[in-house]
Amino acid sequence: MAAHLKPTGQPARDHLEWPFFDESHRTLATELDRFVLDGGLGEIDHKDADAACKKLVRTLGEAGILRHCVSNAYGGAGDEIDSRSLCLIRETLAYADGLADFAFAMQGLGTGAISLSGSESLKQAILPKIARGELISAFALTEPEAGSDVAAMSTSARRDGDDFVLDGEKIFISNGGIADVYTVFARTGEAPGTRGISAFVVFADTPGFSIAERIETIAPHPLARIRFDNCRIPAVQLMGSPGEGFKIAMRTLDIFRPSVAAAALGFARRALDEVVVHAKSRKMFGATLADLPTAQSTLGEMATAIDAASLLTIRTAWRRDVQKLPITREAAMAKMTATENAQWVIDQALQMFGGRGVRVGEITERLYREIRALRIYEGATEVQKLIIGRELMKAAK
Repeated sequence: MAAHLKPTGQPARDHLEWPFFDESHRTLATELDRFVLDGGLGEIDHKDADAACKKLVRTLGEAGILRHCVSNAYGGAGDEIDSRSLCLIRETLAYADGLADFAFAMQGLGTGAISLSGSESLKQAILPKIARGELISAFALTEPEAGSDVAAMSTSARRDGDDFVLDGEKIFISNGGIADVYTVFARTGEAPGTRGISAFVVFADTPGFSIAERIETIAPHPLARIRFDNCRIPAVQLMGSPGEGFKIAMRTLDIFRPSVAAAALGFARRALDEVVVHAKSRKMFGATLADLPTAQSTLGEMATAIDAASLLTIRTAWRRDVQKLPITREAAMAKMTATENAQWVIDQALQMFGGRGVRVGEITERLYREIRALRIYEGATEVQKLIIGRELMKAAK
């Protein structure tokens, strides 16, 4: 990672004084800041995303940060996964480097379903190694013809004695190609639509499982199309009951969707901090960029957009952690607002950097590429709007 891309400071922490956080969260934030500023992430080679992510998983595991992806019964940090901690970690890591955030996030998302619905033997075999960074996980839901429309899923799993046999393809699978264990959703046919989908654990060395294609995107990270061809797995690797896969997937996404918003906040805070430094030093029209009323107005809007998204995000995590209430609507609001606001904030930062902002290797150029995918994965903005509207209608009944 080029030296000028390393953060020279840390994200603003005044929001830690909000009543949504406990002292344990403030302590965690201090530890995270120290870890990053002391060079704990090491040098990150963005030209080799596979190697970088493997190294980051080991690093985050050794630092104890991955312990927040599982419960303490399996080597984790708390009695259960704490959404506010996930948000703090992802915001801090995203502020520092997008690949670091990605490596952490996928350890949680990839095994969230195992934590929720896996058998005790699966949990014991997998989760402690995830917490230590010894296994890499992936979440395989999306298909070529079934992205936002999960009901269109065609990957199948048929029962054959003590086994299930999987056939089909998944696409845009993060960590595809480097993961050791995949959470896979396949149609078992108990009922039409989403009610006929089940969830399985599939290990990467299982015969019949293969990487069909590696996919390159605007912000490089391990990504692949994966294939199941008469892939036979033991029935004990089914999670929950047959037909419960969609519910398991949605519960998993609800846990981690607020943290997607938090990652967007990390990108946005970095953009704002970088452009403030730039504006104070950039000479224009006999003054500095920061002296111009138009620049001050834009900076004010950027800061407000970040705080508005932050309030929605932390409110959502607090509602889940403390109130133990459903967060489907709140998580959709937070994810939509944070990612859309972050895209706008980063765009404004790039605009204020001018020609320098679009130069390859500049922090604004990197942030511009990194934020774009967040508006799509784990539910595109348009899907979040539908979720919010649907939940409003349900409440009105």
